[in-house]
Amino acid sequence: MFERLADIEKKYIDLSDRINDPDVIADNESWRRLMKEHSDIAPIVEKYREYKAAAASVEEAKEMLNDSDEDMRALAKEELAEGSARIEKLKEELKILMLPKDPNDDKNVIVEIRGGAGGDEANIFAGDLFRMYSRYAERNRWKTELMSANESDAGGYREITFMINGHGAYSRLKYESGVHRVQRIPSTESSGRIHTSTATVAVLPEVEAVDVKLDMNDCKFDVFRASGNGGQCVNTTDSAVRLTHIPTGIVISCQDEKSQLKNKDKALKVLMSKLYDLEQEKQHAEISAERKSQIGRGNRNERIRTYNYPQGRVTDHRIGLTLHRLDSIIDGDLDEVMDALITTEQAEKLKAGSEDIN
Repeated sequence: MFERLADIEKKYIDLSDRINDPDVIADNESWRRLMKEHSDIAPIVEKYREYKAAAASVEEAKEMLNDSDEDMRALAKEELAEGSARIEKLKEELKILMLPKDPNDDKNVIVEIRGGAGGDEANIFAGDLFRMYSRYAERNRWKTELMSANESDAGGYREITFMINGHGAYSRLKYESGVHRVQRIPSTESSGRIHTSTATVAVLPEVEAVDVKLDMNDCKFDVFRASGNGGQCVNTTDSAVRLTHIPTGIVISCQDEKSQLKNKDKALKVLMSKLYDLEQEKQHAEISAERKSQIGRGNRNERIRTYNYPQGRVTDHRIGLTLHRLDSIIDGDLDEVMDALITTEQAEKLKAGSEDIN
């Protein structure tokens, strides 16, 4: 692990020099790419430098153990114990920082909430969840943008979709996907009976625009004489172009221009647009499949979290966490829950990949 850390530090130093190079700064796209790479590894390098400083202090303390002064030896033992504990803590923190990062973590998110089992009460709960996430976004100074909403006659939403724009939004909110269950007495319940309802939540990373990279070796061009109604409308040269994209079988013919080169350029532009549309359709299909896998069927037994109003508690069933402060959580104070979920995931990754990071 420490060889990899030394390499990362060297890379960090090299990037620091490059992002201050006037030639690099002049190329805005390259500069931004390098700045992101630099900022991504900065926390690792800072922690590694803390570790090296702590290790140096421990070595100094070891040397002081040989001092003839008894007080100095006692001080050295104290510093050695503190330094050793500090080193172990830093090693664990470095292992976590070295874990593979989810490539979507920095992205904005699209959140979809649907009322599930429970009729009107489920739709009201969907509205409560929307407010909870909106308040959480406010606490993090993220921006919430409503995309679509189907309001319920009794209040809340049958379905609501919104975007949360903010750095790292997906890294925090991705754990919210699944079925949320609420247990409470509806305002319309005269007998005081507790009802159980559900709402489904799907959290997806924002889809970025696709840059189509076209390999010209995949393109076959044929030229032919443009057809027309006769007279001046018919070209006397082979200016028309038929472009075939071999991997997809897309065929485009252009003969509007008298110039073969212009027709070729037009055909390529049309092909690029078609390939872009295909990629978008593919991404939409993948997102749709992911959303279906996340939200389940909305049944009462498919829950990740329960909000019990009579007891004032919230229980996350995935990690067995129960907190007796429902009011603050439903008001958007979600960090304790999310921190626990992140810590659990990190522990599982450390356990699974312990051989790779030692």
